[in-house]
Amino acid sequence: MNEIMKWFAVYTRPRSEKKVAEILTRRKIENYCPINKIVRQWSDRKKVVHEPLFTSYVFARVSESNVTALKQTNGVINLVYWLGKPAVIRDLEIEAVRKFLSEYSNIKLEKTPVSINDHVRVLSGPLMDLEGKILSIGSNTVKLALPSLGYMMFAELETSNVSVLSHVPTEINMKYPRYAAR
Repeated sequence: MNEIMKWFAVYTRPRSEKKVAEILTRRKIENYCPINKIVRQWSDRKKVVHEPLFTSYVFARVSESNVTALKQTNGVINLVYWLGKPAVIRDLEIEAVRKFLSEYSNIKLEKTPVSINDHVRVLSGPLMDLEGKILSIGSNTVKLALPSLGYMMFAELETSNVSVLSHVPTEINMKYPRYAAR
């Protein structure tokens, strides 16, 4: 029987991400340890350092029947859980991380309790008590959401490198037209 392979987020010992990925590769388990290229400044020089993007995380693609063997790998503490279940990462998200890392360097991670398109209420400020959906808005940044893990990746990107394909009215603009962009 052909079992469905899924990407699981694996929690490793501190600073053991590359070692765990190497062990999984030797055991012929498909894995991905996203590596971020960071420019470090020393007093006399700059150097590019390759560090894991996700601290203590490695992604492994296994069937559900092989999850126990995955947990028993040297250096693995446990699977990463999200909302009470093992975090299953969609193939599309893994490919998005790969593409993002191939095009950008010095990527930073930001832990976020909300995801794009979450329905929210504003708790304070001039728009207090208004409801709407979370949108990615920034003057010169691009944000990629990873809802399975609750992280957002972002990198600096010149606004001249993007173009607007269409303007879609947001829910807040439809509910409260006086706040609509003019």
